[in-house]
Order: sequence, then structure tokens, then C-alpha cells
Amino acid sequence: MGPTPVGEDNTKPGRWAMQTTVALQGDGAAIAQARHLAAGFLSRARDERGLRVSQRSMDLTQLVVSELVTNARKYAPGPVLMGLRINGGMVEVVVWDSDPVLPVARAADAGRVGQHGLEIVMAVAEGFEAQRLSGGKRVSARIGLADESIGPRTGQLCR
Repeated sequence: MGPTPVGEDNTKPGRWAMQTTVALQGDGAAIAQARHLAAGFLSRARDERGLRVSQRSMDLTQLVVSELVTNARKYAPGPVLMGLRINGGMVEVVVWDSDPVLPVARAADAGRVGQHGLEIVMAVAEGFEAQRLSGGKRVSARIGLADESIGPRTGQLCR
């Protein structure tokens, strides 16, 4: 079974411009569905709210969602919640799970196969936080919505 929408609203003006939270089921499709939900959320922010959302932001958000949800599904028994919030030109990806052990990035090791997810998230996110909670933990990463890039035909900087 896929993600179950819990809600999307404009709570507390000035705090979150847009947000949604979903409960993710334990099957293998939850990760792909979480990425799809993130892409849809950012598309709505762009199309319905007129927010500037770069393709890079879209791609990085889906990557971060994939890594954080994969870790939660892999290491935490029980329910996983994923939240997406937009505020101040940033999208925040928040994942709650039932495992109280905080994630720790491993030392660089060119010979290690796999287990690079947290390193990837920390490398691409503009902010990262992990917090132990009663009954589990909350892991969040923030990604900028707009960025500068080179235009495909003109070579001019685009914003």
C-alpha cells in the first residue's frame, strides 16, 4: 500500500508557505512513492503557488527523500512519516521513524560498497539535522528551491 495523505495546508502564516505529511507503508514501493510525492509537491508549489523551483532542486529533493526514507525503512521497525515543507526559498524534507539511534556519517572509504546515503544527503543539502524524540527520531534536510545555472543556449546565468 502506498503513502497515505495526512494533510496539506497553510498553517501559521509566515511559518510554512506549504506543507504535507504522509505515512509510508512498509512495502518496497514506499520509496518510489515517496519520491513521486516529493516531485508532485514541488510541482504544485511551482504551478499553483508560483514559487521558483529549479530542476536541480526537484532532483536533489527526490534524492534526499530516497536516501532518508530508505534508511528509515531499512533500520527502523514500525511506522515512518515523511513531511515536506516550503519556507523562505527552501524545501525541508523531514522523516520520522521509531528507531532512536541517530544516523552518523561514516568516514570516507573508497573501498566501501554501499552505505553512503547519509554522506550524500549531507553533501547536497544546505542544512541537516537529526534529533532523538520520545519513541524514535526526526531527521531533516533542507534544499534551496532556486539556484543559478548556465542557460542551455545562451550561456547566460539564469535565476
